[in-house]
Parts: sequence; structure tokens; C-alpha cells
Amino acid sequence: MADNVSDSAKADSVDEWKETIRTIFWALIIAAILRTILYQPFTIPSESMRPQLLVGDYLIASKYPYGYSRYSLPFAPKLFSGRILAGQPERGDIIVFKWPRDNKTDYIKRLIGLPGDSIQVRNGRVFLNGKALSRDYVDDETIKEHRGGTRLVQRFRETMPNGHSYITYNMTDDFRYDNTPVYKVPKGHYFMMGDNRDNSLDSRDWGFVPAQNLVGRGEAILVSVNDKFSLFRPWTWYHFRGRVFVSLRKSR
Repeated sequence: MADNVSDSAKADSVDEWKETIRTIFWALIIAAILRTILYQPFTIPSESMRPQLLVGDYLIASKYPYGYSRYSLPFAPKLFSGRILAGQPERGDIIVFKWPRDNKTDYIKRLIGLPGDSIQVRNGRVFLNGKALSRDYVDDETIKEHRGGTRLVQRFRETMPNGHSYITYNMTDDFRYDNTPVYKVPKGHYFMMGDNRDNSLDSRDWGFVPAQNLVGRGEAILVSVNDKFSLFRPWTWYHFRGRVFVSLRKSR
């Protein structure tokens, strides 16, 4: 009798482990499908999109608005080229894409120019198809930089022809990329810029982004932590900023 009870208990234990493994397996499959088709999380490592995005922001990007390319898939397998169910981005969208220099690194910038547009920066102002984007001075702000130190910036509200507006930072109108040649955006490519205009390497530096490299549209900041936070040090978990479920789709 004791042997039968012991054998039954062992069988039940094995069945429980099998069920647990099946549950974990299907949970991973579902998560992979959702990450590939719907949404993908990202973290912000640089200040190039400040003030909209800060180092330590955790955001969610949607995959479906622009369709899907090989870069929508984990590890970017070479299963197909181009985009499936392609959708046209809008000027002013905050977009995650693969950096065209290596097609591996995730970058996030704001879309300034569509295919066929001409872009130029003159004295810090962006000209779209020969016309300056509306830019209104807001105020001066002293900001603390992620790597230490402070600097004074001017805040401007820049507005796209489609009405999308956002705040940009500017230190001077005569910095490295404050005066550029005219960039003509080729077919199937996009022109990206960071909102922190004098602290951003973007299409003014490394050129256009192929449509195939688009990964997703920035939707919202889920949560934000400062540089004292560490996932592996629980006593630092209270270092959160008041940036929870902040939309990246609204004019700010």
C-alpha cells in the first residue's frame, strides 16, 4: 500500500512539473507574439530626445502602425525584405528604428522629413520644403545633465505643418549642426532629429533611415527611474520619477 501511495505521489509531482513547463512555454510563445506584432518595451540611454524622453525612461512602442519588417522580429532574421502591411509615419512621430550604420542598435528620434521632403537647418531653425517650421521661444532653463554638471538651454515650441508640436532644447544657433546643406529625403527613407538639438547625433550626422529599419512608434512612458535605481539592488527601487503612463502621442 505504501509503495502505491508513493508511486502515485511521484506521478502527481511529475504531472505538475509537466503542466508548469507547458504553462511557461505557452506564456513565452504568447509574449513573443505580442512583442513581435503589437508592442515592444525600450529604455532610454541618452539625452538626445530630452525633454520628451529622459535617461531612465521605460517606454512602450507599437509595432502595427508602420507595418512589419525583418527588424520587427527578434534577432532580425533575413526572412523577407521591405515591409508587410506598411503604414506611412507622420511628421512629428517619435520613432524607434535600427541605426542605419549597423542595422542593429535601437535608436529613437523624432520624424522630421518624409520621402520627397527637403530639410535644412539654418541658424538652429529647421526648414521643411523651403519654409521654416514655426518656432516660439518659451523660456530659459538650467538643466542637470545625466553625466553630471549643468547647462543653460533655451526652450522652444516647434510646430509641424500638421499641427504636431513639441518642446526642443537649444544651446546656441551656431553649433555643429545648426547650419547644414539641404537634405533631399529619397524614396523609402526618412529624416530623423533629436529634440535636444545641440546634443543629438541624428540624420544631420549619419543620414537617412530606410523604411525597412523602422521598428515602432513611441506610444507612452510606462515608468521612469533616476540613475540611483538598480534592478539588482532592491533598496534602490524607490528612486522613481513622477513620469508614469505619459503619452508620447500628444503635443507637449
